Amino acid sequence: MTAGQLVKLLEQGLQLVGDGDRADLRRRLEQAMARLQDPSIRVIVVGEFKQGKSKLINALVNAPVCPVDDDIATSLPTIVRYGEPASAAVLVPATDTPAGDAHGLAAEDGVERRPIELSDLPALVSEQGNPGNSRDLTAAEVCLPRRILTGGLTIIDSPGVGGMGSAHTLTTLTALPTADAMLLVSDASQEYTEPELRFLRQAMRITPSVAAVLSKTDLYPDWRRVEELDRAHLEQVAPDIPLFPLSADLRLEASRLQDAELNSESGFPDLVAHLRNEIVGKAQRIQRRSVSQDLLSVTENLRLSLQSELEALENPRGTPQMLAALEQAKAEADELRKRSARWQLTLSDGINDLIADMEYDLRDRLRRIQREAETAIDQGDPGPVWTQFSQWLEECVAAAVSDTFVWTSERSQWLAAQVAEHFAADEVALPVLHVAESGDALDPVDEMPALDPGRVNPIQKVLIGMRGSYGGVLMFGLLTGIFGMALINPLSVGAGLLLGRKAYREDKETRLKRRQGEAKALVRRQLDDVTFQVGKQLKDRLRLVQRTIRDHFTEIADEYHRSLSDSVAAAQKAANSYAQEREGRIQDIKAELKKVDALHRAAEAVSAEVSAAGARSAAGVG
Repeated sequence: MTAGQLVKLLEQGLQLVGDGDRADLRRRLEQAMARLQDPSIRVIVVGEFKQGKSKLINALVNAPVCPVDDDIATSLPTIVRYGEPASAAVLVPATDTPAGDAHGLAAEDGVERRPIELSDLPALVSEQGNPGNSRDLTAAEVCLPRRILTGGLTIIDSPGVGGMGSAHTLTTLTALPTADAMLLVSDASQEYTEPELRFLRQAMRITPSVAAVLSKTDLYPDWRRVEELDRAHLEQVAPDIPLFPLSADLRLEASRLQDAELNSESGFPDLVAHLRNEIVGKAQRIQRRSVSQDLLSVTENLRLSLQSELEALENPRGTPQMLAALEQAKAEADELRKRSARWQLTLSDGINDLIADMEYDLRDRLRRIQREAETAIDQGDPGPVWTQFSQWLEECVAAAVSDTFVWTSERSQWLAAQVAEHFAADEVALPVLHVAESGDALDPVDEMPALDPGRVNPIQKVLIGMRGSYGGVLMFGLLTGIFGMALINPLSVGAGLLLGRKAYREDKETRLKRRQGEAKALVRRQLDDVTFQVGKQLKDRLRLVQRTIRDHFTEIADEYHRSLSDSVAAAQKAANSYAQEREGRIQDIKAELKKVDALHRAAEAVSAEVSAAGARSAAGVG
């Protein structure tokens, strides 16, 4: 069933609901309509610095949308989607609302779109033209009339500054919950590095739809050996991650020459097929299933009220049975209230436990980093290597925070599933939770302060030695003066040299201990700042998760309770209605039920079609 046909079904549902008292059901259908009218299927392209991510996207869409140069890195996320005619824009934080997420993946609330010329795009999204995103842009957006982008496929080029081991990884990682799939790009110069595999394991815990790309196969003759090693690594992470060896240069040349054989040799047809069938096709099936479930739920709620009223009207003499049914309906409503109280208690206790566990997890990870850092400081002089040490500490902290965010995101989904079990009588969808949208978690943390490098110039060395030697020369000079020797003599000079050298060594050791103490204090202060800032942000996001889950399941409980209450009221009204009114109402209800049943059967057909398509896809047929 096409998207247009689903839209028509939703329009029929909205007509059935009308502008009456069931605003809750109307809101659900309107939300389903909004999801259907925004078919964006987001694929984020990630990878180490200079691995060919931008050229990969250019080759996919056959257009130079992302700047490519050996000396230029992408500093700003670039979103490529379908649009006609071709256009470009930058997204900037709105002045009166909070900014959107760092990868432009969330809804565009809080961002403002400013059109730009396509030719101006490279200067805005590259590290050369916009170093460190000094212009404070959220993302860039490019719209192109390309067939591969039809159906809602949206490709996001993630920034490549810093690599997988940097703090920037957290921004990329925490954008994944809003993406439908991820492409991990690594070139054929070497097998996967440990930071790449670590990032992949984290990403798999957030989004299971992951594919790997081996880029630049045309530049490295030994790429097949690297492919074999990479496949072995992927097998250890997850057995079903596909790997696509590609050459973007061959793809671009094939597009220029219109050479199908060269295009096939580039490896891109397999990736395009994967994007269409496994990512776009799967997302569309999930979307159709979601719409069908919304329609089924709405029609069942409508039918419950109409059917109760119809039975009461058609069988007015069955008063005992009707009263028994009313009592049963009231009992079900009371049970729903008890169930509501239970799930709210589960949610409240679960969030409190999750916050406590999150704080412990974060502190435990940072404490291990602190112990490792202090051990490293004790083993040498931190002054000369402080820049490298600060970078290492930053990478370790970013990795620890990333692990905590991933773990927290998983626990949030688990908590939502626990709450959903209180509605086990019906299939209840889980809310969409974006607890990991926290790429800015480390932004409030200041950079590591500078440390005295401990360098002493020759003049300072002489002065330190002279201060130590002065006492030795004077003491031994006076002692030897008893024997008639001058104050300055070989013995006093030798003693002065020995004591001066000893004083220099002691001063050097004292300065080293002082630098080590200062370095440890700076590390502790930095980690305390991280614990404070990140802990606060995580708590805020978990509170948002709590509100999201609460509102989601409250809405579901209210729908059910409202339907039962309407059924009771309809039956009571029917029992007191006159015969003439009863006949007319019976005809109206039957006509309404006929429409509801027709929509219900159509929704069931969509659900069955989606299930069959999913089964064929899993079997490798469709």
